[in-house]
Amino acid sequence: MNPNGQQKLFGMLDADEACQTDYNEQCPYSLSPVSIKSQKLLRSPRKATRKISKIPFKVLDAPELQDDFYLNLVDWSAQNVLAVGLGSCVYLWSACTSQVTRLCDLSSDSNTITSVSWSERGHQLAVGTQHGYVTVWDVAASKQVNKLQGHSARVGALAWNGDVLSSGSRDRLIMQRDTRTPSQVPERRLAGHRQEVCGLKWSPDNQYLASGGNDNRLYVWNQHSSTPVHSYSEHMAAVKAIAWSPHHHGLLASGGGTADRCIRFWNTLTGQPMQCVDTGSQVCNLAWSKHSSELVSTHGYSQNQILVWKYPSLTQVAKLTGHSYRVLYLALSPDGEAIVTGAGDETLRFWNVFSKARSQKENKSVLNLFTNIR
Repeated sequence: MNPNGQQKLFGMLDADEACQTDYNEQCPYSLSPVSIKSQKLLRSPRKATRKISKIPFKVLDAPELQDDFYLNLVDWSAQNVLAVGLGSCVYLWSACTSQVTRLCDLSSDSNTITSVSWSERGHQLAVGTQHGYVTVWDVAASKQVNKLQGHSARVGALAWNGDVLSSGSRDRLIMQRDTRTPSQVPERRLAGHRQEVCGLKWSPDNQYLASGGNDNRLYVWNQHSSTPVHSYSEHMAAVKAIAWSPHHHGLLASGGGTADRCIRFWNTLTGQPMQCVDTGSQVCNLAWSKHSSELVSTHGYSQNQILVWKYPSLTQVAKLTGHSYRVLYLALSPDGEAIVTGAGDETLRFWNVFSKARSQKENKSVLNLFTNIR
């Protein structure tokens, strides 16, 4: 080893180190077949490869977490609070204090929770129900501030755009309503899906809404038209998993159910399909890293795995297993480093999958405070 702790290539670098010729010339004293330029490159410090832990750093019990592909029962707020729909109740878990509070209980209405979604600032939570209405809660006050009616069947998908809430239902409709004045401003009704709407996501610039349904269709809507600006029918099964890239403007990823198993990528600026990868399992959720061009997918039948992908090469960075049921629920931490997954095995599992910056030697996630609890 030399003083810098770097091993000498083939043990033959001494003569080359003594050679002071220009790097573009061949050193006459060199015994190595490797050029001096290449030797210098080989001796430079290597970038440490990122290792993703194969085990969750925390596991929470989630009794009555439903094993239903069409629901969206887990979301993580900008205020670092996890909302989970369990049976007829919504529970909030603070990642900062580990405290659990019950926000609401709909058992008196013989109702169950079918979706939860935080507003962008994390001060309000929308709750979709089996009976088709949506409630909006001021979380700090633990108070219901709105009840939005209009759907005739369960609401399994919710997505916020500022104060406007989009809801997708088994009645095949998407409704968009201003939560500040729901009775005064007429809602927009987007009719296009022929079966249950199970996926809804607004683009990062809040200009486009992507919707997926049990009719195997993926639609992209703008803020003004009542018909889709793009319609994609390539998936061969229900489209629940939808994610807009925060790094590439107009890039949309979608995943298909059991008969499809594919993640597809779309250029919504041109409408053109891009890459496609067969994952081998039902695709339940997708989420992009906030800090790098990577995405995570969660899967159901038959492998119940979690996969981390590089984009655009679509090489697998990691494969995580542990859930014994389909990994139906996924949310990203506010700092963008951790994910939480939920399954019908009635557990929530927290994983560190993304790094903030490649140069950091260790993750600084606030959730690491709880690494040693379990």
